[in-house]
Amino acid sequence: MSDPVIEAIESYNRWLKGFNTRDRVAMVDELHFPHLRLSGTNQMQVWNTPEDINAAFDEQTCKLKKEGWVRTDSDFIEAIQSGPDKVHLTMVQSRIHRDGREYNQFQTLWMFIRDGGRWGVKFRSSFLVNATENTNFSSLSGTST
Repeated sequence: MSDPVIEAIESYNRWLKGFNTRDRVAMVDELHFPHLRLSGTNQMQVWNTPEDINAAFDEQTCKLKKEGWVRTDSDFIEAIQSGPDKVHLTMVQSRIHRDGREYNQFQTLWMFIRDGGRWGVKFRSSFLVNATENTNFSSLSGTST
């Protein structure tokens, strides 16, 4: 039998590799929809479909490059709760600038679930405020931002 914590961390690592290489397919493959994120400004973001995430992908990439981003590192990952079909991971992530310095470190909580036999992230909450804010999502009220 597989270990849910290991499965969730492996899913996260695949997502992060996709994020850092700007591989939209790899990123979406590690999400479950609807996908929710509580932003650093306490705004609930909802992406109902993979197409919603993909619609914002190029804009997000441009914003990341504009701020000098080259990659995101995970400085710390720990499972704080786990069960057979759900794992909560707390992490510290760092945005790395093209000159090699860390320029934005933040805490984040990701909730992974096993749905249809596949592990993926369903909900994220972070203290990040930057390039990824306000990019093509629906609020809980159903309006696009």
